[in-house]
Amino acid sequence: MSMLKDIYVLNVITKRKQMKKRIHINQHKIRSNMKNNVREPVITVKTSKSNNYAHEVKIEGPSKIIYSPDKPLSCGAKVWIETDEKIVLDNGLCIDK
Repeated sequence: MSMLKDIYVLNVITKRKQMKKRIHINQHKIRSNMKNNVREPVITVKTSKSNNYAHEVKIEGPSKIIYSPDKPLSCGAKVWIETDEKIVLDNGLCIDK
């Protein structure tokens, strides 16, 4: 029994809590890109610590799409993708915490 308890304690100690990530599309950037004939990234990946921008992202695991018109994100987004899984941006940046 003691060995099982030790394994359980080790698993609890070493298990990392995943950081929630929210992905949304910046409509203002899309309009600005069209108006100014530029191609700045329009996809935003938000965490509690940072905002990262990309043209393409890959979610490596489960995610869900949320539509919340009555309680948007602080940036104003009413639709976003939410995940705790690793995200890889087109520039090679990996967000997995």
